[in-house]
Amino acid sequence: MIRQKISTSSSIMAVELWETLKDSITAYTGLAPTTFFTLVALALAFYYVVSELFGSPDNRHQQRPRDFEEQKPLPPPVQLGEISGEELKQYDGSDSKKPLLMAIKGQIYDVSQSRMFYGPGGPYALFAGKDASRALAKMSFEEKDLTGDISGLGPFELEALQDWEYKFMSKYVKVGTVKQTVPVSDGAANDESVESTDPETKPAEAVASESAKPSEDGPSGSSVAEIVDKSDGDVDKKD
Repeated sequence: MIRQKISTSSSIMAVELWETLKDSITAYTGLAPTTFFTLVALALAFYYVVSELFGSPDNRHQQRPRDFEEQKPLPPPVQLGEISGEELKQYDGSDSKKPLLMAIKGQIYDVSQSRMFYGPGGPYALFAGKDASRALAKMSFEEKDLTGDISGLGPFELEALQDWEYKFMSKYVKVGTVKQTVPVSDGAANDESVESTDPETKPAEAVASESAKPSEDGPSGSSVAEIVDKSDGDVDKKD
């Protein structure tokens, strides 16, 4: 009997609560309870679809710690001094353990903090590990312009290159310079070899000094002629 009374009273309370809820929904929203709950169901379904497409807030909160773990602090720049262009190619970002370097007008800068731009897959990745002065001045992405040779550039191109240099000087740390190699032309090398091998190219003073030296084997031709002349004179006197 007691259980029946409790269940009956619970049912009555539930009915009264439902009636109160319906009256509240109609009073505050002006909608019928059926319409109100239909709109709530549609809103929940829309929220679920959007969360699946763009990621739910819970997933975003779980991914943030992973992103923070992956972004490790960059090591301090290492000064390399003077290196060659071939050595600079080793720092193009292909090896994640090495710094990301780039040169402008022979000056090397550490651009590791902008790996998203100059690293592999970035919009300026082809400039990394090179002196790309000419390409930056011309805003060119052609392979032939990936060089430090800026000869023949116009004033506007040189001004653009100067702007790039100021930007790098203010944002990145300089870690070294590119070793400049001066090629020796074939003509100069041939001239040097001729001077060292051709006796006719010896200075006149050297030739004169050599001719003035007495022969180690005997008297020179001029001294022999003088002796012959003296002997002929003595014979004439006797006659």
